[in-house]
Amino acid sequence: MTTYYELPVNDPLWAIPGTFDTRFNWEYDDQRAQLVTLYGKGKSKQWDSEKRLDWSIQVDPGSPENGPDYYIPIFGSPTWEKLSEKNRAEVRHHVGSWLNSQFLHGEQGALICTAKIVQAVPDIDSKFYAATQVMDEARHVETYARYLREKIEMAYPINKYLKVLLDQVLQDSRWDFTYLGMQIMIEGLALAAFGMIRDYSTEPLAKAINTYVMQDEARHVAFGRLALRDYYPQLTDAERAEREDFIVEASFLMYGRFLAEEVWRHLDFDLDEVLEYTRNSEMMLAFRKMLFSRIVPIVRDIGLLGPRVTKAFEELGVIEFKDFDAEELSRADEEIAEEMDLRRREIEDMVRLGSEES
Repeated sequence: MTTYYELPVNDPLWAIPGTFDTRFNWEYDDQRAQLVTLYGKGKSKQWDSEKRLDWSIQVDPGSPENGPDYYIPIFGSPTWEKLSEKNRAEVRHHVGSWLNSQFLHGEQGALICTAKIVQAVPDIDSKFYAATQVMDEARHVETYARYLREKIEMAYPINKYLKVLLDQVLQDSRWDFTYLGMQIMIEGLALAAFGMIRDYSTEPLAKAINTYVMQDEARHVAFGRLALRDYYPQLTDAERAEREDFIVEASFLMYGRFLAEEVWRHLDFDLDEVLEYTRNSEMMLAFRKMLFSRIVPIVRDIGLLGPRVTKAFEELGVIEFKDFDAEELSRADEEIAEEMDLRRREIEDMVRLGSEES
């Protein structure tokens, strides 16, 4: 993968210092029905990216089929309007590389965080489910890495905002902060970004990858929501305030994460001009708001939509999502993936029958 990095990576290994308690639990019968059900789904829904995805599909990284141009942050700007079609194809290539690279780095963060959850969480049912998620995240890392290496042939280093957030989540010794930072904040935002590709891309491989990843991620976010909804009512006001402060800080970090300034700097665009445009364009404001559509209702469900969080969500213009049904959104993600898988199997059956008849 290093060969395909478009920007230099000073150190391919990033070590985060931290300490936390590893917890054993000898009460094997004390299990919550909803988490056991989720664990059952986690076992039965495992998939192999080598078999479930058609890697023979040819991908043109500069094609508008990868996603509508209006989702490119500088679309409609003076810089964009001056570009030739060849230069616009180059921008599409770099933006697609940058976006999928952040997906890849976030998935490795999720892999490491979930392994930490297995060790640190006190409940045996949570350990069971988290173990299935470790396998899910390893598969996601494998899949996005292969897509970048074989189809996009370009990768970008981790975005500074994502790196700061992962650093905070992994250094904190409290097990629930790992859930809150990764399962709720990072993966909640990722779900909305994956959905943009699933719903608007006409590139079949990217569409399939993000559909199947979303099926897994819907379970992961539900896992965090169920575990924290049971735990947070036990906190003191001071402990709850610490979690709310973290949500506020993480939300502002993530709101700035999708400006893609590394791309504009690398392409030698006028950075001040394009960042001013991306911060204020109607499309990008709507896009960044949409990224919180999964986070806000879950924060409400786990009991952390207090005054300071509400104020932050109002400032970001995302408080309107507080009445969304998080469970219904997750069910829809699973159903869309199941429908895609059914169509895939039908096509495979038709091909097999045709081969047998000939």
